[in-house]
Amino acid sequence: MTRGNNRAVPPIYVTGHRNPDTDSIASAIGYAELKGRLDRNNEYVPVRLGELNAQTEWVLERSGAPEPRLLTHVLLRAGDVMQSSFPWTSQHEPIRSVGFAMARADLDLVPIVDEQGALVGVVTERTLARRFIRETRQTSTLEAPTRISAVVDVLEAELVVGEDKLLAGRVWVHSMDVHTSSGISEGDVVVVGNRADAQRLALELGAALVVISNGSSPTPEIVELARSRDAAVIVSPLDTYVSGRMITLAAPCRAYMEKDPLTVTTEYLVADVSEQIKEIHYGAAVVVDAERRPVGLITRSDLVAPPRRRVLLVDHAEQAQSVRGIDEAEIVEILDHHHIGSIETRIPVTATFDPVGSTATLVVERFRQNGMEPSRPTAVALLGAILSDTVILNSPTTTERDHAVVEYLERVLAVNAAEFGREMFESTADVSEVSAEEIVSRDAKQYNVTGGQVICIAQIEVVGKGLLERKPELLEAMRRERERKGFQLYALMITDVLTKGTDLLVAGDMAAVARSFGVRPTDSTIELPGVMSRKKEVAPKLLATL
Repeated sequence: MTRGNNRAVPPIYVTGHRNPDTDSIASAIGYAELKGRLDRNNEYVPVRLGELNAQTEWVLERSGAPEPRLLTHVLLRAGDVMQSSFPWTSQHEPIRSVGFAMARADLDLVPIVDEQGALVGVVTERTLARRFIRETRQTSTLEAPTRISAVVDVLEAELVVGEDKLLAGRVWVHSMDVHTSSGISEGDVVVVGNRADAQRLALELGAALVVISNGSSPTPEIVELARSRDAAVIVSPLDTYVSGRMITLAAPCRAYMEKDPLTVTTEYLVADVSEQIKEIHYGAAVVVDAERRPVGLITRSDLVAPPRRRVLLVDHAEQAQSVRGIDEAEIVEILDHHHIGSIETRIPVTATFDPVGSTATLVVERFRQNGMEPSRPTAVALLGAILSDTVILNSPTTTERDHAVVEYLERVLAVNAAEFGREMFESTADVSEVSAEEIVSRDAKQYNVTGGQVICIAQIEVVGKGLLERKPELLEAMRRERERKGFQLYALMITDVLTKGTDLLVAGDMAAVARSFGVRPTDSTIELPGVMSRKKEVAPKLLATL
């Protein structure tokens, strides 16, 4: 039997950055929807690289848009390179069937399964070759109990007399004079020509099955003798030599299989199994599911220049902010509203770096440019993303294009954007029950500075100054995170959406940070009235100074 279809075209994952914010998630959802409508030849799947923050959860719940699934890496997996169309055989099938399947598929092995379809072993080309080379040196033997019906099928023979019983003896081709001593014994299989005396001798010596070659019919006396001895007689259309050689091919394949084959799951990293595949004699791994059913094969040839996983990046272009393994993936497009980052591509791709307040703005504009309208759940999520990134259109990064898109979404959705934004921030601003570790890492972005150093800037939007009461706890969490990851500096922007200002906490060279803003620090804190944008007002100053 053959399982599966030809290898499917792998999806294109649409992903924002690590520690995703609302813009990152909504843009992935929206752009995946648009690309899927425009490009029917590919599947675009929105994904996330981390846990959702409270604000994003609120927006998705309000919109009804589904939460993107978590993507932990884009390293090449077994499921990305496996052959999904391959032969497999029941452990009870004749070994001849396995050999044919192996030859048709041009493979060195065939998976063998039990009654539930679970993998129990593999039959390999080398095992078959060794078995038949060994057989040339000794009497042919059925390697496992074999049904008479299987012998009939292999020989395309006719059962003349007898029941479908199991055979377990040796296989003889009787061509000697009947007066010569014979090794035939109870339960054996004997192949003879149209010689009634030889047929009678075989039955009298206890043969369980007599195979008469060349299509010759047994006499009534032979039939009656076989019936009286509870033996079987079949007539083979093949000659005596070929019949004798093929009988052992009726044995069930379980007798020849290797019971501990190399197996992996679809999520197994190719890098972790490639050496084993290259070294094992049959040069393959069987890919199994949770019930150990074979779902694919990986052969040595599948490891030669395998296709990379495909990724479309939104809302970031920094390798440190992207999915693990991005350097081994194929980046098909970048859509971002930040500066050009450290991402490298192997081939030219469409890359958009457009200075608006939110990537979601760019997504909505793309919908409109193509004469399309996002679905209502997606439109609500995109509205929340724009209001989040622009702090209800109050951030200095806000452009007229952001205003225009918000006005468009207000008309489409029949909502008041300002009221929606205030409800969003007020409903998710309480972080009193959130740990300091989560607060300082929830929306944290890394930036490369000169000398190969990395700084991290996190931001959290709040209503009021209550979070500053936890400043010692937050600073300690920042110091631990800075030391653990080796950052040159760790900063946390606590941005008040009502007063429209930021308190900047710093773990690192506070003096240098203060100089970059032309202010004096107060107890590891820098007050920045009117500052709300990490991208436009904080990151550029720190990157220019450090």
